[in-house]
Amino acid sequence: MNESIPSKRLPPKTGEQRLWEVVAELPGEQILAMSQGRGQAAESLAQARPESTVCCWFLDAFVTELAREHCAATPSLLIECREDWPEVEADLVLLPLSKRGEAELSRDLIQSAYQRLVPGGTLAVSVDYPEDHWLIEQLRIYDRRVSIRTFDDAVVYSLRKRAPIKRPRDLSCELAFRDRDRLIRLVTRPGVFSHRELDNGARQLLDAIDVHPGARLLDIGCGSGAVAIGAACRDPSASVLAVDSNARAVGCTRRGVELNELQNVTVELNGTGIYGEPERFDMALGNPPYFGDFQIAERFIHAGLRSLRPGGRLVLVHKQPQWYANYLTQWFDEVEVFPSRRYHIASGIKPA
Repeated sequence: MNESIPSKRLPPKTGEQRLWEVVAELPGEQILAMSQGRGQAAESLAQARPESTVCCWFLDAFVTELAREHCAATPSLLIECREDWPEVEADLVLLPLSKRGEAELSRDLIQSAYQRLVPGGTLAVSVDYPEDHWLIEQLRIYDRRVSIRTFDDAVVYSLRKRAPIKRPRDLSCELAFRDRDRLIRLVTRPGVFSHRELDNGARQLLDAIDVHPGARLLDIGCGSGAVAIGAACRDPSASVLAVDSNARAVGCTRRGVELNELQNVTVELNGTGIYGEPERFDMALGNPPYFGDFQIAERFIHAGLRSLRPGGRLVLVHKQPQWYANYLTQWFDEVEVFPSRRYHIASGIKPA
């Protein structure tokens, strides 16, 4: 059997390549997989085993669409974006992890992957760190008998499901914060930004805005929903659209909306940057990630520019004042950048 993943625009990440080399030798007809790239290992399994059902799951809608485009020549491969592993009984699960990954998310993914396995099914997990000690201890919680394949650039573990989990851990969290005179409740999960705490940037963003009666607000990259929910609580006549490309973030925001008994918030899974009809909103809010060479920040800004009515205001919280001051003035009028504790707030008005 050929143990290399066919090259198709993008090669697989190291851990995913090594994972494929191991699972190519393992049986499996109902297969679930995650991917650090574009679903390369799952695609190769679908091609090699046309009689099997192979599903690749992503948390992020933007990456999901890239994977669908990447794997378009393999229509038998199912590609899904959702909060959790698809609700199927699998006999083989592939989980590539990164040494730079979030520990609590890794624990969550391992536990839920193990739960999806039928008795006797196999969980195969890789990490791009051949000197790993942490991950194997997490796997030994489920079975002390873990098979190990070590490579120069990664290690792959596999174990069989011999018994169900007696007491699964709930790694979600409910927390509360006060905004003005109201106590606001949030739900967070591993994989959602600022899990288990209110992000200070979100706090500064809320402190920087006023919500006027009847205002139409857009929260871009809503995360757990702190800003969208906080803004909606300020005035019930205002309407808020909260969007995120992370399916878990959308799920957490929806639960937060329910906990706070709000009727003026709509939550949408969307990684396109296009939110309904253009020029619809009076204010667009965002807390762009502080990485990616400003590529994500640029997407936030242009999504806001498209979505705002002429005269509408964009308000962002960030830590790079000079870049925002330079970039926003290319697109917005009345640009202001000012400090807010350990952050900065940038705002601008969409020209007529």
